[in-house]
Amino acid sequence: MRYSPAVSKEPVLSSQEMPSAGRKNDPVGLRKRIFDSALAEFAESGLNGARMEKIAEHADTTKRMVVYHFKNKEALYISVLEHVYSQIRRHEVSLNLAALPPAEALVKLVEATFNFHVQNADFIRVICMENMMRGRYIRQSTQIKTLNRSALTVLEDILSRGKQGGLFRADVAARDVHRLISSMSFHQAANQYTFDTLFEGNSQDENYIAHFRQMAVQVTLRFVTL
Repeated sequence: MRYSPAVSKEPVLSSQEMPSAGRKNDPVGLRKRIFDSALAEFAESGLNGARMEKIAEHADTTKRMVVYHFKNKEALYISVLEHVYSQIRRHEVSLNLAALPPAEALVKLVEATFNFHVQNADFIRVICMENMMRGRYIRQSTQIKTLNRSALTVLEDILSRGKQGGLFRADVAARDVHRLISSMSFHQAANQYTFDTLFEGNSQDENYIAHFRQMAVQVTLRFVTL
């Protein structure tokens, strides 16, 4: 079953339920606050444990206004999933990799992807939660596949130019390279606590981060080069 954005009349709020006067005419800002609050709540508590009241409280609004914009918790969760993936893909596109030589572009993509995962751990936790639910809600989104197409088109351009220049293997596929980059970056954010406990490391230390980032670069280059 697919969801569609809520279309309903503006809720009638009591004086106790009204958002602060300085923000009532800022629907864009309100939606951003709701997204930020919902992201943190879903990352911490998962879909089942998240509460709309807490999301509203941290967004400095009311539950009724959250429901007005997003209909229900499940629809808000799907919107947050779309938001997470759109931010990841937008970050990749903003790197302007087409202007760089292919090998340099690939290195920059790996480093930027790794850094983005480290700096946006809540994004990764939400994706982990969705995988624990076997992708139940991501399949309901009508936008996520389109949003994520750029992950492959960016890589396809880099690989195509590298192959033409005799730098990269002719049989290497963008999907495989994306899987490799994503897996190493994702592991840094998603597995840091268990990995550190088991192997007495400190994955949040800048030296460790630099070490694993360079490892991701080296592994990716070795995979694609002749």
